[in-house]
Amino acid sequence: MLSERAKQVLSAVVQMYITTGEPVGSRAVWKQYKFSISPATIRNIMADLEEMGLFYQPHTSAGRVPTELGWRIYIDTLLEKRPLSKRFKRQIRQSLKEDKDNIEKILKESSKILSSYSQHAGIVVAPKFSTIVLKYIEFVQLRKNSILTIIVGNRGMVYHRVISAPTVISQKDLTRFANYLNTSFTGLTLGEVRQRLIEEMKKDKARFDTLWNKVFQLTQRMFWPEREQIYIEGTVNILNYPEFSDVERLKSLLVAFEEKSIIARLLERTVRDAKPQVFVGSEIDQKELRECGVVASPYMSGDSVLGTVAVIGPIRMNYANVIPLVEYTAQVLSEILDKNK
Repeated sequence: MLSERAKQVLSAVVQMYITTGEPVGSRAVWKQYKFSISPATIRNIMADLEEMGLFYQPHTSAGRVPTELGWRIYIDTLLEKRPLSKRFKRQIRQSLKEDKDNIEKILKESSKILSSYSQHAGIVVAPKFSTIVLKYIEFVQLRKNSILTIIVGNRGMVYHRVISAPTVISQKDLTRFANYLNTSFTGLTLGEVRQRLIEEMKKDKARFDTLWNKVFQLTQRMFWPEREQIYIEGTVNILNYPEFSDVERLKSLLVAFEEKSIIARLLERTVRDAKPQVFVGSEIDQKELRECGVVASPYMSGDSVLGTVAVIGPIRMNYANVIPLVEYTAQVLSEILDKNK
């Protein structure tokens, strides 16, 4: 249990470290916050906090830096979130509602907002492909074995996928199969469509043994395996932080942004728990991101989680500003998508 003075000193050191990125000394804390106690007393408190594992000294003559435990205690018990201004909230709403009928544009714009206002990387994970409700599907033959699939789903989602067909299928047959899907499966999720097609094939093998089997195999490629659609903006912002000046550390982080599956696995925890979360350092399972802090929040439709919005930056990001930004962006996104369903 920390004393009130210890809490004040911990909070002061964390906030100064967020601003400067440099180890914080007792005299600097005393000057900045005008504490009624002396620099010597502050120094003793900082030494006590170091013994408790909340601070560490990079070297003997340096000031203190928060440890992961120090960050965690600060975030969980001392952090005072700064509410977004009404003007700022209005700007976010206006930016997202401009494209309210185009889900992909909304999600991309959300990642830009997160990046622009946090000055870190903004991340948005789109709703899983299998959860999209089918409104309309169309197949267009591009070349002999190349077919463009256009899927219109709920919430304004439009997907374009080019698929290689195992054999040549005429445009006439593709149109017939699209009509069958639109007549029989509209209103089902794509995951349900896939399952129903499997059941239909088992019940009517004669039908599926010929042309339909070929087109069925085509839809299997379209619906499975599922790939996460992730929008990432502002990765260049990480170059502004000396924490990532080390080439190997930077390379590791860029790999995570390039291999989006790494980001997807990290943010899956937010989907499972269905609540906003903050991860720092070794709390992150993915080794490429362990030098980072992550603020993430799910966006919802009713009680169902659709996807995740997040900000990824250095561990010393300004959580007091970033957490409200992420939470409000998720809230607005939820409202827009709920109206579009």
